[in-house]
Amino acid sequence: MKAEYYKEYYHLERKNWWFLARKQLLRQQIQLVFEGKKDIRILNVGAALGASTLMLQEFGTVTSLEYDKSCCDFVRDELGMDFINGSITELPFTDASFDLVCAFDVVEHVQDDLLAIAELHRVCKPGGYVFTTVPAFKTLWSEHDEINEHFRRYTMRRYLALFAPQKSAILFRSYFNFWLFPPILLVRIISNLFRKKDAPPKSDFGKAGTSGSGAVSSLLFRIFKSESLFLKRRISLPVGVSLMVLAQKQ
Repeated sequence: MKAEYYKEYYHLERKNWWFLARKQLLRQQIQLVFEGKKDIRILNVGAALGASTLMLQEFGTVTSLEYDKSCCDFVRDELGMDFINGSITELPFTDASFDLVCAFDVVEHVQDDLLAIAELHRVCKPGGYVFTTVPAFKTLWSEHDEINEHFRRYTMRRYLALFAPQKSAILFRSYFNFWLFPPILLVRIISNLFRKKDAPPKSDFGKAGTSGSGAVSSLLFRIFKSESLFLKRRISLPVGVSLMVLAQKQ
């Protein structure tokens, strides 16, 4: 994440409709697994500006790791939260340390994604869970991916292949942000066609209708959040802007 972007990202994580709806969908999946359980040891990899850590603290004790040193400093100064500065491909923890290992939209940021998934499993306890999300479908690639420094977007088949070498069972997998997939695909195709070659990349979050307030944002939030009706019943959605995989280490 570029230095000039992460301060804006702090507010996006807490006000933008996409982050708010995604947080509710992720929380729901964790509740399905850990309902009634306490004192869960959780690792949050790629904790960014702290919003996901605050959500995970509802379930147990959270250790947060972030690759960007500036993010770690910013969160410490703003929230008084101590993040560990480190990489998903070289996690500074012993084997089998956590009950739940999360990496929400992180794996796409590293070149060696196979090693990243292996590391998440290494630090997970046997019987524990690895819960990850990544952006989906190369056809959705846009300047939003460039400004966020993504290496790739995934199909479900391509992403699940990363789990094959691990001793884990896939408990649930699904695309999400399903209802908004067609308009987002259309907008990104058109934007790519008419993008000026010398223009700097822009994030989707800075475009019209994507701010943290207003009627359009409220509508988008409700549309996105409505997918919880399917996901809480573990009904997989066939396409989406993102995908999630919940695996249990054997």
